[in-house]
Amino acid sequence: MAAGRGSRYGKLKQFDALGPNGEFLMEFSMYDAIENGFDHIVVITQKTNVGFLTDHLSTRLPNNIKLDVVAQELNDLPKGSTFNGEREKPWGTAHAVWSAREVIDDSFVVINADDYYGKSAYKKAADFIKANTTDYALAGYTLKDTLSEHGSVSRGVCKMDDANNLLSVNERTKIERISDTIKDADSGLEFTGDELASMNFWVCNPSIFTSIEEDFKAFLKDDSNIASGEIYLPFVIQEMLENNKIGVKVIPSGGEWFGITYASDKEKAMADLKKMAKEGGYKSPLWN
Repeated sequence: MAAGRGSRYGKLKQFDALGPNGEFLMEFSMYDAIENGFDHIVVITQKTNVGFLTDHLSTRLPNNIKLDVVAQELNDLPKGSTFNGEREKPWGTAHAVWSAREVIDDSFVVINADDYYGKSAYKKAADFIKANTTDYALAGYTLKDTLSEHGSVSRGVCKMDDANNLLSVNERTKIERISDTIKDADSGLEFTGDELASMNFWVCNPSIFTSIEEDFKAFLKDDSNIASGEIYLPFVIQEMLENNKIGVKVIPSGGEWFGITYASDKEKAMADLKKMAKEGGYKSPLWN
């Protein structure tokens, strides 16, 4: 997903040159996915970026990899649905995924373009898909390893049973480390830091498109949502889980995550990518 506006970052961070040779962060995710057997890349972005991204990526990705760049558009609505009023921002992450419904017909992974998830997450996702044709999964990251030094972050904290089946994802919108404490300023809850958090790395199958459409229709009927409301992917999955439509397994990622929330996160991300390339984790330049 690369359709965000980068409001806290100050620009479109998905297209910032963070790699040692000017690569976008999403290109490292694509590289890791391809290494683990994924052969179809779908990028969801704003309409104005479709041509640019198609040209940029088609000259870099291996010839055997299918590429679709899809626009998330405000007027892409379920049949029979309309909305009145004005709106500028996209409809949210669930709608972004739904925008790709015409080009996806098999199990797939959803990620954010401005996050780095680590190689092991893609290996575990690929193994899960090979063994499960109907279930969903979520790559979980240790909460203390997902914080920013430069401000609070929003994190979905996972609740699971003893077999790592997901029970719920509780969104905490202002989590930060204060001295030796990790706390959510909104709820006042404190965390040990060892909890698993969702960083929006989901393994889904096409059944998600029907559920998103149903939820989106209901969403559009509420006029209070039109100006700025969003329909979020974790909320749709949570509803499917609660209605026993799916099971979701939480898979500890086993790797490092970092993201670009604030402009000041950029320096560390660039240093990390440069170090990984220097140590042989990635080719440099990434694509030949």
